[in-house]
Amino acid sequence: MTYVDLSAESAAAGGSPSLGGYLATPEGQGPFPGVVMIHEAFGLTDQTRRHADRLARAGYLTLAVDLFSEGGARRCLVSTMRSMAAGTGRAFTDIATARKWLAASPQSTGKTGVIGFCMGGGFALLVAKDGFDAASVNYGRLPGNLEEALRGACPIVANYGGADKPLKGAADRLESALDGLGIEHSVKEFPGAGHAFLNDTDEGPAVLRPLMRVMGIGPDPDSAPEAWQRIEDYFARYLKDSAA
Repeated sequence: MTYVDLSAESAAAGGSPSLGGYLATPEGQGPFPGVVMIHEAFGLTDQTRRHADRLARAGYLTLAVDLFSEGGARRCLVSTMRSMAAGTGRAFTDIATARKWLAASPQSTGKTGVIGFCMGGGFALLVAKDGFDAASVNYGRLPGNLEEALRGACPIVANYGGADKPLKGAADRLESALDGLGIEHSVKEFPGAGHAFLNDTDEGPAVLRPLMRVMGIGPDPDSAPEAWQRIEDYFARYLKDSAA
């Protein structure tokens, strides 16, 4: 597990000058399929690193790209969210840079997936048509122009929480759009889960955590194991089975 400096590649592509990320490498002899991981709104935290380590244990060369490389969440969150809303900008360049770096790595088979959580789930949905072989969208916000944004997307596995009030109905809308476009997918809503239910600990400023729990934001150990298994099964089908 190591920090990767992507600044040279990013500068050449017009992305963040200090772009970097956390690389989690599977044990054993490669090459391995790659996965770009996109973090929550709190940034590249220890939680995101544990997510990356988990996917590495499942056999994926996982690069958790730091979209806040230029100054952390305080300086970068607003501009990154604006980029997501616009569907263009530096954040998309940074994600593309991470994908290309992974695909070109001698440790990689060349197959690449993308996975995101919360803010990152929204990005994962939007970049699913940008050269990835599979995408995992976890409680990601849906764009207003959903069908247009999804047209040409790779296979998508998505997990949402039924108790996630800001995203109420998102799973059904996403599934309907994917059905209409004929895109391979597996979408599930977990009735008792809220936002960020795949995390193994509460995130965010300590002073806000009690409020977040009241709002249903945080880990759900009853739903998370099945959601993770769905992700691993889907990635195995589209990244491992076709990697040879």
